[in-house]
Amino acid sequence: GQRDHKHQFLYEHSLDTAPYEPLTPRAPHYFFVPKDYSGQSTYNQGFSVTNLFTIYGVGITTAHDDFVIKENRQELLNQYRAFQDTERDANILHRKFNVNRKKGWNILAGYDNIKKERDLSSLIQPIAYRLFDHQYIFYEGKLVWRIVWEVMQHFLAGENVALTLCRQFKTGHEYTHIFVSKLMIESSYVSNRTSEITYALPLYLYPETNGQGNFIGTARKPNLNMDIVKQIARGLGLTFQPHPPAPSPNLGEGEFTPLDLLDYIYAVLHSPTYRETYKEFLKIDFPRVPYPDDPATFWELVALGGELRRVHLLESPRVAAFITEYLIAGDNAITRRFTQSSPGFELTDGARGIGRVWINDVQYFDGVPLAAWEFPIGGYQPAQKWLKDRRGRVLSFEDIRHYQKIIVALMETERLMGEIDAAIPAWPVV
Repeated sequence: GQRDHKHQFLYEHSLDTAPYEPLTPRAPHYFFVPKDYSGQSTYNQGFSVTNLFTIYGVGITTAHDDFVIKENRQELLNQYRAFQDTERDANILHRKFNVNRKKGWNILAGYDNIKKERDLSSLIQPIAYRLFDHQYIFYEGKLVWRIVWEVMQHFLAGENVALTLCRQFKTGHEYTHIFVSKLMIESSYVSNRTSEITYALPLYLYPETNGQGNFIGTARKPNLNMDIVKQIARGLGLTFQPHPPAPSPNLGEGEFTPLDLLDYIYAVLHSPTYRETYKEFLKIDFPRVPYPDDPATFWELVALGGELRRVHLLESPRVAAFITEYLIAGDNAITRRFTQSSPGFELTDGARGIGRVWINDVQYFDGVPLAAWEFPIGGYQPAQKWLKDRRGRVLSFEDIRHYQKIIVALMETERLMGEIDAAIPAWPVV
């Protein structure tokens, strides 16, 4: 607070008249601010997602995003071929590739690592950079900075899927900090707010390599704490199947799979009532999820969570059923700043909450729900963020279709969250 305000308060009050509010700090955090602890005992009976997933970690952290991550794979490859052919001089490398110096990061260390590398393309890997925004990364430890190999190797070795979430979120915001990925992630994938770092919790672990690129062993295994899995199985009266036959992940009511468990968690963490009931606890640590004890509710949530996962990965056929139109011919260049003086959204039907998203002064996406434009996930509003990150660019045909899929995905998220809430009898607050 401001000093003058504090002085005025002290002048007007004494220890007897100051409006104190009693606090009841509790272990383990002992917060010296008011907290609503109703529901804590029930919440704590659930399992923490980081106790269930045995291997997890923060997303990749780069020294310079623009230097190692690009949307175009060939552009990234061409850059590092030029980097490889440049003189070994730090000043020249920093200047030529427009990279600032950063404490703890040495551009020459990365240069030396790849100087004699013949196949630079093998170092280029897809990455989930931001929500609904997949790009490519030059995945070399010294040039990136923190590659989090212990976690990310399991996305390179074979098919995988991960919960991606933040350990904490800032007071004043709502809990929306959960998403999913089939690729390695960058540390700001779900949020770029201070302290809201994104963690990846992969569903499967692949055998480690022997240092020469050869895998030791043959089969992947679930990245799950089997003690928790066994407790879930007992509560449901089901059998856990760690290696379901392809292609169907759901074997029926008698068995459940790793993916079923992920989908159940994904559904629970998207319940608006769950988020509101336990918001105080979601602010401060990784979420806890109630042990399922009713098979019918479990399978209903698995189905809803699975559909939501496929929607967020843009794999559901629903996202291809566009609810928007893009009809006006033009250069497809994004020139709007998406600010108050250069707005992106124009409401055209207030009664239905429908409008247009302008990318320049001529072209727009029509029929965009205001709810989709403002829909929050983590630290972003994806319908706005995706366009802002491409300001000054020309949208391709695939870009236009991709953005229309995002709009559908956001509206489907809202719909599915309502169905998830309806599937759950009630969240206790004991």
